[in-house]
Amino acid sequence: MWESIRNARRVVVKLGSGVLAPEGRFDRPHFARLCYDLATMREEGRQLVVVSSGAVALGVEKIGWPKRPKEIPKKQAAAAVGQSILMDRWEAGLGAFDLKVAQVLLTHDDVHDRKRYLNARRALSVLLEEGVVPIVNENDTVSVEGIKFGDNDTLAGLVVSVVEAEALIILSDVEGLYEQNPSKNPDAKLLSVVERVTPEIEALCGGAGSAVGTGGMITKVLAAKRAAELGVPTVIATGRARGVIARLRKGEEVGTFFKPLEQTLRGKRRWIAHALKPKGTLQLDAGAVEAVVERKKSLLASGIRAVTGQFEPGDAVELVTLEGGVIARGLSRYGAAEVRKIAGLKTSEIEEALGYKDSNEVVHREDLVVLA
Repeated sequence: MWESIRNARRVVVKLGSGVLAPEGRFDRPHFARLCYDLATMREEGRQLVVVSSGAVALGVEKIGWPKRPKEIPKKQAAAAVGQSILMDRWEAGLGAFDLKVAQVLLTHDDVHDRKRYLNARRALSVLLEEGVVPIVNENDTVSVEGIKFGDNDTLAGLVVSVVEAEALIILSDVEGLYEQNPSKNPDAKLLSVVERVTPEIEALCGGAGSAVGTGGMITKVLAAKRAAELGVPTVIATGRARGVIARLRKGEEVGTFFKPLEQTLRGKRRWIAHALKPKGTLQLDAGAVEAVVERKKSLLASGIRAVTGQFEPGDAVELVTLEGGVIARGLSRYGAAEVRKIAGLKTSEIEEALGYKDSNEVVHREDLVVLA
């Protein structure tokens, strides 16, 4: 298992704010050590993509605010000030080892559109082939609700898909995933290996993370879950300890290892499952669930029992059971108002209900990814 991290040739490394700027102050000596470890990975022939937090913390420090603001405009202002400083640190830190870096700022709109997603993939591919280390961050200055990834853990999980990485390393201010909250129970046991991210595993995760970051353990575990669906292993470990990257590079057991799934997603289905934010939900009866999951069929209107959200034709929707469990994600061929009118109807009744019929299926099999 752990040797898959050692053998990975293309690796995404996510560094959280708690690693780079504990207590809101950028840790220059530790950053230099991290740059050395990353440069060593690069010298061994690996291609690296770094998802780096820290822009807001650096902006807060530069502006002189006493603590990280809660107001979105102030966070955006801090990000605008701090992003150039962050890139300057990376330029100098990795440049000391003759490595070139590139700034890549993304919003969810950049990957929601299929063409822009493929453009991002091509650009990152060229950078990696040329030996450049992309430093990826969310474009916080312009990101607002609806186009935000929300945190860099989620962004890192998506970058794995975009660059077709072979391993994901998430470094934070925590040792890994514990059976219980270690801050409340000092005897809590660290989980060395997670076979599969189940609802029970997700329930082990606490709330928000440190005062300088936005994510918590749940966002890290969900990023690992997304990577696993792509056949990519993930390690969540502390980035505050010295030599963690070097130990992982050697295949040592550090933190929590999340096993990849055997059946993985490729091509357009990879994009549907991981790059899109669902804009609505279709609740299915038992027969439709069986048809979609077991018999690999398209979703017909007759199996839909309820519709929530507002979406247009071509938007992503989640398919859920009557109990609310998510089983699949796909692109709807009808808008929300149309699906509400035809829900529960036979295919032969669609034209009479709408006055036209664009498709026999609400979600075609080619545009559908089973997640259950």
